[in-house]
Amino acid sequence: MPAVAPDAIAPTLQPPGRHATRWLILAVICIAQLTVVLDNTVLNVAVPSLTEELGATTADVQWMINAYSLVQSGLLLIAGNSADRYGRKKMLAIGLALFGIASLVAALAHSPSQLIGARAGMGIGGALLMTTTLAVVMQIFDDAERPKAIGIWSSVNSLGFAAGPLIGGTLLDHFWWGSLFLVNIPVAVIALVAVLALVPESKSRGGERPDVLGALLSMVGMVGVVFAIISGPVTGWLSGQVLISAVVGIAGLALFAFWELRIPHPMLDMHFFRNRRFIGAVSGGILVAFGMGGSMFLLTQHIQLVLGYGPLDAGLRMAPLALTVVLINFTGLSARLLPRFGTPGMIVSGMTLLAGGLTAISLLGGQSYGGMLFGLIVMGVGVAIAMPTMANAIMSAIPPAKAGVGAGVNGTLMEFGQGLGVAVLGAVLNSRFAALLPLAAAGAGSLSAALARTHSAAERTAVHDAFASGIGTSQLVGATAVFLGGLLAAVLLRRAERVGSAADGTPAAPTGNDPATGAAE
Repeated sequence: MPAVAPDAIAPTLQPPGRHATRWLILAVICIAQLTVVLDNTVLNVAVPSLTEELGATTADVQWMINAYSLVQSGLLLIAGNSADRYGRKKMLAIGLALFGIASLVAALAHSPSQLIGARAGMGIGGALLMTTTLAVVMQIFDDAERPKAIGIWSSVNSLGFAAGPLIGGTLLDHFWWGSLFLVNIPVAVIALVAVLALVPESKSRGGERPDVLGALLSMVGMVGVVFAIISGPVTGWLSGQVLISAVVGIAGLALFAFWELRIPHPMLDMHFFRNRRFIGAVSGGILVAFGMGGSMFLLTQHIQLVLGYGPLDAGLRMAPLALTVVLINFTGLSARLLPRFGTPGMIVSGMTLLAGGLTAISLLGGQSYGGMLFGLIVMGVGVAIAMPTMANAIMSAIPPAKAGVGAGVNGTLMEFGQGLGVAVLGAVLNSRFAALLPLAAAGAGSLSAALARTHSAAERTAVHDAFASGIGTSQLVGATAVFLGGLLAAVLLRRAERVGSAADGTPAAPTGNDPATGAAE
């Protein structure tokens, strides 16, 4: 009888399939993810400093802010595909290195063009980090623990968006604008060392020819669409810049879909879109991001321009939303509820709460922070329930071998949904505001421009009231869209579960631990 190695019969402390240091790895990648999300919002508070110290024009500032998100959104699918093909640990390490180096270049920039270039470099690193962090979570956690792990990962996104202006304001109160980027460097170095030491390597694709044309078309399409969404509120939705960008983006995405359907090894298997579970999760994910992106845009203006708080105070008063998300997800409450209510029930509950919070802010927080605080907490509960459930549903509908591409799809949805929320709700705000302006300020394109045209206290009060009404109306529109989106996603996901149960011959169960299959229904 052959000898048995001692370690073959030694008791294991971890169940099969569970990595021993998985929670420590999660902490490391969450820190890396937090820096990426922070840099989506942290620069907004530095606009006056950049204008004064670098001599930046308005166009320069817009490019400084948008270069990061444009490059990141354009490369998410490519980054996810590269992680699957060449190794998720390798791409995570490269992303951290690029992000740290680009942050150093940004901090030392002496001209607007240098800072714009550095921000684009940070976008490349950010795209790699956003996709590989979620892909690694999918690899090191099993079905039982994955919902809680994704919940923690998702709460970091919410924390980053809320904390960006707050951290930025605090740093600018004590240091120069370059400190906004210098703080990324030690975080990137520590995270890089930890990733190299702790994260296991995994890759699932190889041998087939890289889809170079698909990568190019996806990048052109996403950059075109996102740039149109970003530029619309600034230059006008019917401006040549926006229309050309939108046409190029839509054409690029259409050609991308056409190409992916006709090659043997596509970057993104378009047959996923025949899967009702995937479609339900995708539609819900876009509308959750729509509600979050649009509401953050509106809340920032509401707190500063209607309630009269400064940027730092506004950041502090928006913090309860993020803190609620963090509290619920770090305690694992959302993950514990998932097996009981199932994916459709969690999504419709979370998005109903998110819509209810927006409605409460519109009706109760018009002139009072107390009413807004209640709405922020309700929104936080909704986001904590819906967002990780949605991410888990999207990732579970894609085979584990394509976890990087799945993370790219999830990140792309977040970018697209948030941009769409800002664009649509911003358009509603501007339309309602313009319709309610008193005759003295008619034709003004912003609150400050309208106030500049007034000549009495009564006219200024009327302008403020018109703006507050516009904010409230757009919040109600956002609430309606989120609520209806939750119902749609729940219906599609419930039907997908029933179809899957009928195929198996087993009754449908309200479980969140769905197998990760890629079969089209």
